[in-house]
Amino acid sequence: ERIAAMAEVAQEIAERVPFLPGTGSAKLDETLRLTAEAERLGADAALVITPYYARPTQEALYSWYSTVAKEFPSLPIIIYNVPSRTAVDIAPETVARLRRDHDNVVGIKETTKDFEHFSQVLHKCGRDFLMWSGIELLCLPLLAIGGVGFVSAVANLAPAAVAKMYTAYVEGDHKTALDLHYALHPLVELLFVETNPAPAKWVLEQRGLIASGHVRPPLITPTDAGIKRINELLAQSEGVA
Repeated sequence: ERIAAMAEVAQEIAERVPFLPGTGSAKLDETLRLTAEAERLGADAALVITPYYARPTQEALYSWYSTVAKEFPSLPIIIYNVPSRTAVDIAPETVARLRRDHDNVVGIKETTKDFEHFSQVLHKCGRDFLMWSGIELLCLPLLAIGGVGFVSAVANLAPAAVAKMYTAYVEGDHKTALDLHYALHPLVELLFVETNPAPAKWVLEQRGLIASGHVRPPLITPTDAGIKRINELLAQSEGVA
């Protein structure tokens, strides 16, 4: 199913923009198979999440990513660190070790609220290491310490505003970037009224942008109370979303 999704996306974008599929899982054989398919489909890089639930040690994480990097030496590998979802946090020292030992380990998506962690990774890996934020309200601050951008969930609801915030910052218009950062706050709160991605999918369905807001169990579509709060936040974000 994931391979079918990657194939659909590859065909749809037709090399117009970079193709960065997520290919990680909790199983090494599955991760290698998905990454191989991504490479075959022309991915520009693969986003590989830390293996969830098992809670591997730092040495085990090093071994995991080394295996992936060695298997696909010509494919850039981007580490995906999201401890709130996986129950494991890859340490800056481990990232730096992978960076030193594998030329194709080129970046990381950091989804941690520990901003010192962001800075330590860039300090230890070198400021040419590519870092994206996965925490919405740290997207703009990350640019100030050398990050290259963000993998944004709120961009599904307000793509133009998120893109403009990034462009304004890199062009030196920091006031506009900051104004947009704060204007996006209600939408960021909306994403987490109930477990993401249920609120975002509900909004996209209401707007006719996706056919269904369905989420698979154990998630559920937003409750009546959740929908009420979602609509309140949408009203607050008028003009941005």
